Amino acid sequence: MSELRALSVIVITKNEASNIAACLASVSFAGEVIVVDSDSSDGTAMIAQQMGACVTTTFDWPGFGRQKNRALDLATGDWILSIDADERVTPELAAEIRRAMESNTASIFDIPRRTSFCGQWIDHCGWSPDRVTRLFQRGTARFNDHLVHESLQAVVPNTHTISLHHPLLHFSYPTPNHYWDKLKTYSEAWAVQKAQEGKSTSIGRAMASSVVAFVRSYIIRLGFLDGALGFVVCQMQAQATFYKYFQLYFLNQSKKQSKT
Repeated sequence: MSELRALSVIVITKNEASNIAACLASVSFAGEVIVVDSDSSDGTAMIAQQMGACVTTTFDWPGFGRQKNRALDLATGDWILSIDADERVTPELAAEIRRAMESNTASIFDIPRRTSFCGQWIDHCGWSPDRVTRLFQRGTARFNDHLVHESLQAVVPNTHTISLHHPLLHFSYPTPNHYWDKLKTYSEAWAVQKAQEGKSTSIGRAMASSVVAFVRSYIIRLGFLDGALGFVVCQMQAQATFYKYFQLYFLNQSKKQSKT
């Protein structure tokens, strides 16, 4: 596929040496690749530079939304594709992105994402269908300021979103340790964000939410159809739900104690 000079790909990274080369290779069709690296210690920035990316290193962490906006502000293409280091663009998706850009029928596109857990694609459990808004015309959207679970927000009135069909491949959890590492990072950031918003919770709420999370993902969202690993995913999601609410509870209690 010839180079799409109008397309800028943006990626934020932190110690993604095991992922970044494959990620950037999958978007080699783009005219520009912007990597904003959060002071990685494993050579991520060097690998990205060797792959031809324009790399900027930052030494603070403002949260996922603001970090992605930093990358967005460095992009010069007419179109932006935002992906994570553990995601891959297939040739079929690349061709669909080209057609979307040429059609110019909408300024924002969402993409289905397929996630792998310990070597198995998970097609239920609430992980699929999973649509992420990642392709847009520059100037039409920005990421919100959330510390975690950021999302793209249209900034131009009457902006429509159209869905692409070929999936973005997500290799987020090659081992259980990868899941737990991300759980800790995301749960703590979620709890801080909710505490800053004035939200509070209880141990009872944490327990109930954990049970609901399992039932929803394993029964309602058909996680049992993914076999043994489907059960594992749903169980871990339940544990993740309990952990994030417990983190919020802990912050609530710490704040109360600091006032006494």
